[in-house]
Amino acid sequence: MPSPKKSPPRKKAPLSDVPADLFRAAVEQADIAISITDPHAVIQYVNPAFARKTGYTQIESVGSNQSMLASRTTPPPVYKDLWAHISQKQPWSGRLVNSRKDGTRYLADLTITPVLDDSGAISHYLGLHRDITELHRLECAVRNQKALIESVVDGAPMVLALLNMEDRVLLDNHAYKALMSDLRMQEPATVLLEAVRAELGSGFGPFKPGAHAFLDRQVRLDRPHWRNPRWYACSGVWVASTNDETDAFYNERPEAYLLLVASEVTRQVMEQEKARVAALHALLADEARQQALRESMAAAVYQMEGPLNVLESVVNMMGRRGCDPTQAALAEALKAGQSVLETLRSAVPPAAASASSSVNMNEAVRDVLDLSAQTFLAAGISVSWSPQLVLPALQGSPTRLRAMLKALVDNAIEAMNTKGWNQRELSISTHAASDSLAVDITDSGPGLAPESRLRAFEPFWTTKKRQGNHLGTGLAAALQVAVDHGGNIELAEAPRGGCLARVVLPLRHRQD
Repeated sequence: MPSPKKSPPRKKAPLSDVPADLFRAAVEQADIAISITDPHAVIQYVNPAFARKTGYTQIESVGSNQSMLASRTTPPPVYKDLWAHISQKQPWSGRLVNSRKDGTRYLADLTITPVLDDSGAISHYLGLHRDITELHRLECAVRNQKALIESVVDGAPMVLALLNMEDRVLLDNHAYKALMSDLRMQEPATVLLEAVRAELGSGFGPFKPGAHAFLDRQVRLDRPHWRNPRWYACSGVWVASTNDETDAFYNERPEAYLLLVASEVTRQVMEQEKARVAALHALLADEARQQALRESMAAAVYQMEGPLNVLESVVNMMGRRGCDPTQAALAEALKAGQSVLETLRSAVPPAAASASSSVNMNEAVRDVLDLSAQTFLAAGISVSWSPQLVLPALQGSPTRLRAMLKALVDNAIEAMNTKGWNQRELSISTHAASDSLAVDITDSGPGLAPESRLRAFEPFWTTKKRQGNHLGTGLAAALQVAVDHGGNIELAEAPRGGCLARVVLPLRHRQD
């Protein structure tokens, strides 16, 4: 379809060429109340819209003072400000509570402009006003609703925060600010969302206003100055907001926001934790007995193997020299000893199988500290616990990892529990990198010589003076647990003396 031909541009007529009756018709038909007064506010003209809104006819209005609309509700300073402006030839805009002819009041949005004559003196005042009573009612309703919502949100016991798609907090409540203070001004939303994302792996659910991005994801927070860790059940709800840009008026493009709701469930979890720690205490005690039995029997096997190996060498040597009446007897004794050794070796109880699951190492360390609390008190050891606020979980055996940590803590206690050793401080910290996490266990004991750090992981090697040089018997098993999880344990000198045991474990370990 061909486009229509453009008409030649019209010449704009000068303002003086516009007919006066056109101006009058426009004023008469305008839907805004218009009045013209003399410098003393005596009305000289009103349009029909003025009559409709005030109830005063044009005949009743002309010759009356504009103050006939005034009500005592408007404070005198408002009128004083009005006259101060217009008497100085300045326009004034504001809101007045006016009174209609029938006595009903309405809120007027008023603009008064001084009209100047050729000499620059004020000859008239032009007044334009609209009835905004209903608009004011709606504004008040919105403000009241906003205030009520803010009161409910601030009074809510859960943490609430509204975030944009860049994770910037736009709105929050008092509970959120209190948690930020407890986190030493660290943004709680960032901490909680990072933990949720790490758990989900695949990200949040698709944007759909009112739908959950995630629901009831439990996050554990650990801080050194907190007596106990805190747990929060976190949910995210998608919220849509109307775009206020001009171009979006006819093309609505809702903006996406995320409402983060975090309810503290520490009390409930702590009740569960008490039962879990009690069961864990019994489990680790039983495991410790089993481990002690395995070590004792393994030590017996190790001790027997030496003499039997010597006896076997003697029997073989005697056999090469020819017939010896004692060879047969020694051979029988060797056979009997080897049989007993095999019987003893087969009697060593195997380590209990432990299923792999998600493990929070902060929780594992805290469990070990709780289990060792009485030992710390008895030995006079002060403990410093510095966890990373949120630690990513790793896949592994919870029981074996706790046993590994318990062995390292027990070893540190043993190192400091020396007669006459007064400095007894144990420090434990956790921190994560992009692909691994580390647990540092530092004691203030006498430390370990560099040449002994590798030997410390040999079975049955000890630094106890009554038995020679060794560090303990649990480190070999602890190292094996770390290796089985794809990690390692390193021993080093602590910065302030003593021994530092660092456990490094990968976050993603491929198990064969």
